[in-house]
Order: sequence, then C-alpha cells, then structure tokens
Amino acid sequence: MSGHSKWATIRRKKEKVDAARGKVFTKLIREISLAARDGGSNVEANPRLRLVVEAAKTANMPADNIERAIKKGAGELEGQAFEEIVYEGYGPGGVALMLKVLTDNRKRTVGEIRHIFAKRNGTLAETGAVAWMFSRSGYLTVDLAQCPEDEIMEIALEAGATDIVSEEGVWEIYCAPEDLYKVKNALEERGKVVSSAEISLIPGNTVKVEGGNATTLLRLMEELEDHDDVQQVYSNFDIDDSLLEN
Repeated sequence: MSGHSKWATIRRKKEKVDAARGKVFTKLIREISLAARDGGSNVEANPRLRLVVEAAKTANMPADNIERAIKKGAGELEGQAFEEIVYEGYGPGGVALMLKVLTDNRKRTVGEIRHIFAKRNGTLAETGAVAWMFSRSGYLTVDLAQCPEDEIMEIALEAGATDIVSEEGVWEIYCAPEDLYKVKNALEERGKVVSSAEISLIPGNTVKVEGGNATTLLRLMEELEDHDDVQQVYSNFDIDDSLLEN
C-alpha cells in the first residue's frame, strides 16, 4: 500500500492549497452531478452520492452549491453532461498509474493528458494494461490524535476493517468496499470524526523509484491532479520519505 499511502499524504497537503483556490469545489461538483445522474438524487438511497456529499460538506462547500449540483445531475436543472473515463499509463521508472476522469470533451481531455504524460517521461497505455495491479478498497482516515492504537484497532477491526496503518498524523483504515459505511458508522458511534471516506484503488505491489525518476514522477502526478478533468490519481510507487519532503 506504499504508493497509495504516500500519494494520499501528498494529496492531503495539496488539498489544503486547492481548497483555498476553490479547485476542490469544482471537482466535487462534477462528482456530485455524476453520482446523482447515475444513481438518483436521493442522498440516503445513493451510496456514491452520499459519500461525495459528505466529502463536500467536509470541504465546507455551501449547501446551495451541493443542491444545485444534485439537481443538475438529476436533470432538474440545465448543466454540462460529463462522461466518466478511467485512463491507464506508466510513469518514470515503470510505475503504474490509474486516472479517474470526468470530462465533457473526451478528445480534448485525452490529448491534454497524453501531453502531460509525454512531458514527464510517461506514456498512456491501453485499457487493462495496469488495472490488474489494483484492487478496489474502502479507505478512511481518522486523526491520529483522536484515539490510541488499541482503540482504533478494536473499533475498526470489529466493524470489518482489513488493515490499519498510521501515516503522517492520521490512521489510514482499509476495508472491503461494501463495508465502508459499516466501518465509518462504527467509528462515528464511538465519537470519532472520520476525515475522509472513499472507495479507492490500492496497488497489489509497489515499484521503488529513486533519483531523477522520483522527482519527475511526483511532478507528473501533481500535474495530472491539477488538471480540471482529473478527479483522482492512483499509483504503485515507493519513494523515500526524504524526497516527499522536498
């Protein structure tokens, strides 16, 4: 899980900057609209919509923005039609990359994504080229200061968690996708604040990347996540912590 944990750490820091620029809202609005389009506008009856609405609330998105995004997705208000695409590719050092994208213009987006890969010594790959290296998993984070290890283990494992690790001030909790809400509810019932909860892609193995390749890889991932159409980036890299701090 090294690639996931380390990039998740970078994302947490980056999201604070993005939030100040309003960039997080833009991506959340697209996700809300798509979830409402595919699963209906009832938040309680649509697990995907419920997750992203909770994420929007955590990001302090105004309720009016959330409601408009739901109505646009459900067709109650006019809005752009977004298509969900997953791109696969390779980064420097042979690292595998998975991108979740929401776009209203597939041709434009794939051209821009291909350009970012090429600029940072990466390549887009065919569908299925690297997807087999990842598995879907529930992923939650809880502030490390909220509870000691024995308590988080007791709560999460009893609720169905499969792994718990500490990383950069948070507990990272993994579970089967179908157990995500069971684990989340168990934590909240014990008074714990869940910072994030999502269905993520976890690599089955990692690739060690060093030197110039590591620096270029991090720039590649940052540029991909900065793209307006890219919702999430997943990878299987393993990089020394000292490089992540630069």
